[in-house]
Amino acid sequence: MTSPSTPTGIFTPSESESTATPAKAKKGGCGTGCDDNSSPSIEIDQRTKERIAKHPCYSEEAHHHYARMHVAVAPACNIQCNYCNRKYDCANESRPGVVSELLSPEEAAQKVLVVAGKIPQMTVLGIAGPGDPLANPDKTFSTFEQIHAQAPDIKLCLSTNGLMLPDYVDRIKELNVDHVTITINMVDPEIGAKIYPWVHYKRKRYRGVEGARILHERQMEGLELLREADILCKINSVLIPGVNDHHLPEVNKAVRERGAFIHNIMPLISAPEHGTHFGLTGQRGPTSKELKEVQDKCSGNMKMMRHCRQCRADAVGLLGEDRSQEFSKEKFMEMTPEYNLEQRQEVHQGIEKNIQELEAAKKGLETFDLELTGEKMLLAVATKGGGIVNQHFGHAKEFQIYEVDGRKAEFIGHRKVDHFCQDGYGEEATLENIIKTLADCRAVLVSKIGDCPKEELQKAGIKAVEAYDVIDKVALEFYKKEAINNSSDN
Repeated sequence: MTSPSTPTGIFTPSESESTATPAKAKKGGCGTGCDDNSSPSIEIDQRTKERIAKHPCYSEEAHHHYARMHVAVAPACNIQCNYCNRKYDCANESRPGVVSELLSPEEAAQKVLVVAGKIPQMTVLGIAGPGDPLANPDKTFSTFEQIHAQAPDIKLCLSTNGLMLPDYVDRIKELNVDHVTITINMVDPEIGAKIYPWVHYKRKRYRGVEGARILHERQMEGLELLREADILCKINSVLIPGVNDHHLPEVNKAVRERGAFIHNIMPLISAPEHGTHFGLTGQRGPTSKELKEVQDKCSGNMKMMRHCRQCRADAVGLLGEDRSQEFSKEKFMEMTPEYNLEQRQEVHQGIEKNIQELEAAKKGLETFDLELTGEKMLLAVATKGGGIVNQHFGHAKEFQIYEVDGRKAEFIGHRKVDHFCQDGYGEEATLENIIKTLADCRAVLVSKIGDCPKEELQKAGIKAVEAYDVIDKVALEFYKKEAINNSSDN
């Protein structure tokens, strides 16, 4: 392959860094310079900022304000993953590969137009399964063609395992699909053999290391072709303790060298009831601490996505919420699409105004003198979006986690929880689980909280802070108060 020209906004390795990936990558710790402070700083040019400004997966800022939806038009898959079990009719389950119903391209187009009218902040249409979109190319591309023709302001996005990606990059480019996600869990086929039992390629099934090697080579080729085509690429990697946890820095280095824009390292979901191989054989998922440690190791040289919700293949709404049941096939096929480009643009202008006001408020925040304390602390936030503390403790399905050091409040992830307000049964056990989930947090920031959960949190060493304001402001004010109190006590 000839040396590709690099589109603006994408990190380029220095000439001293090799772009060749050996068939067998090194095992063990980082060893790749992935968190080397001497590495180039991450800079995004204006054009790229504009491309990701309304994409909630590629922009952490956008995910507070803009929504996405997935349409399930791609049932077939060409590889088997030990963490995957594609199910149907799982309305209460939220994980990749799960859908309630399959759609035809025509039904998918109808659904998109309906949702775009009902949820004007929806800016991205993705195809992510429940199989692999490029193992179902006709259905995938027919869907994209119809959406592009009828709703030109909606960004098109697809997620793939990458096996067939090199064959379809030109077609993806023709359809103005500007964002592609590849799931890459290894660059060492021996590690890959522990994740992928088989790969089906060119009408033949390959098992073990041989299959993993084919997948790896095709993924790297596809990623390089995306760079040549100036298509932004996100890499998803599933962190599997004891399998690829120490290997992911090698993955990070390989994808960075080939122009990937952002890396999403997400936790393995492996509950036995999901019926996956890993779930049934007792393979555990990572703890929040383990996940953060790997993300931190790989965050030095490229953007790290920490706000992923591991969405269903038919998800609708903001990240962290799922409104797919409002738009079941039975319902949306009876609805008249109300897609209106001008009205949608007006809504987006209002969102952008709110974002600018939020940024102005953040810039005006008072920071704290770190000479008194350099300690970092974790805070949990109950929020419905918009960068505001605006949700009742009992209504939270998840808490966003911020790391605060006195100068800034940095979003580092989210943690899903069960509702505390369950009308009686199970409340005690649910509160206990929430406290365990937030055990390493100094406080939880909420709009309201009842006396009982507030007292139980206090007993566990977690303070409850009631507020309705910009997250950064509430977090920094709490930090300042805590630091002053600690200084006085000493």
